[in-house]
Amino acid sequence: MRIERLDVFTFPIPFKVVFRHSSAKRERAENIIVVARSECGRVGYGEGCPRSYVTGESLRSSAAFIQQHEETIIGNVQDIDGLKTWIDANRGAIDQNPAAFCAVELALLDLFGKIAERPIEDVLDIPRISGIYRYSAVLGDAPYLAYWWQFRRYWGRGFRDFKVKVSGDPGRDWRKISAFRKKEDPALRVRLDANNLWHSAADCISHINGLSYDFFAIEEPLQEGDLSGFKRVGEECQTKIILDESLLRPEQLDTLDDAPRWIVNLRVSKMGGVLRSIEVAREAEKRGIGIIVGAQVGETSILTRAALAVANVCRDGHVASEGAFGTYLLQRDLTSPSLMFGPGGELVCGNVLDPACPGLGLDIDDNALVLADRDNSIPDHAQQSAR
Repeated sequence: MRIERLDVFTFPIPFKVVFRHSSAKRERAENIIVVARSECGRVGYGEGCPRSYVTGESLRSSAAFIQQHEETIIGNVQDIDGLKTWIDANRGAIDQNPAAFCAVELALLDLFGKIAERPIEDVLDIPRISGIYRYSAVLGDAPYLAYWWQFRRYWGRGFRDFKVKVSGDPGRDWRKISAFRKKEDPALRVRLDANNLWHSAADCISHINGLSYDFFAIEEPLQEGDLSGFKRVGEECQTKIILDESLLRPEQLDTLDDAPRWIVNLRVSKMGGVLRSIEVAREAEKRGIGIIVGAQVGETSILTRAALAVANVCRDGHVASEGAFGTYLLQRDLTSPSLMFGPGGELVCGNVLDPACPGLGLDIDDNALVLADRDNSIPDHAQQSAR
């Protein structure tokens, strides 16, 4: 099997609601979609979500990375072994462009699986997905009435695991957490996401303790990489610390002592694909560090499907999953089926996706894709399809 070319697209579909947190406000998907085409006519699809405040990437830089490396990928990657060899030889470039490479890797894995007529798990030599996957409810920093409406919908659908974006405004955050104070349910668990909001550990500690709630964990409370400050926050607030932007590679786990204090958020796009995510997950499990399999806001079901493979590998250390929003958030998904959680945040594998389906097992709506031109210009609206 030889790859003929890699085509690059975007999927700028609007959201049904605006999603806010301290680092950004999002109204539409900003995803890079790669289509890997083989000489035998088979096609594989991959997705990445470049975010400037997470990995320093943009849609434009992602398209440029793929164009720069397309020739060597086509010339050297014909199977999973070739892909692994290419990853090892280009770790530095992938470290700087993880979302872009994630889109390439997933497209190749989807293509390899389709050619072999096996799911990507067989290609990767990992267990096939099976059973039930449970997702957390995620509440953004919306105005209070919208926040309350979203909370009531989640609660009514049986969610008891929540992630809440904090604003740093004491009154605003107190009102948001008050929704949980009224609930007496032993299954209820709440974690916060600060998105690198505070510069001072003392200010963060004062704010969190002022909310007077027993939080399970807080994610990225201070500036990216401030591990000593993170640890102080965790100790003085008596909570676990979740690393997201501050952990992108397995070697960064070496800096973490007091393993029970830490949880890593493995977002497949941020980590640079499934293989790199699994590498970090296995190392974290070995050290006794908890694992959240996360998601970027606006992911399609391509990345949701990839995250299922990662979550399935790290079930022993798995703390929570995020994502699987599909058309709860997107006005339309790129795939059929659209992989979304149901009541209680549960996604029942066999009900929505056959684990034995070749590749990712998803049908893609090519007409929804917008071509990224070879000069790396990124169109603002969907006017040119993948066909």
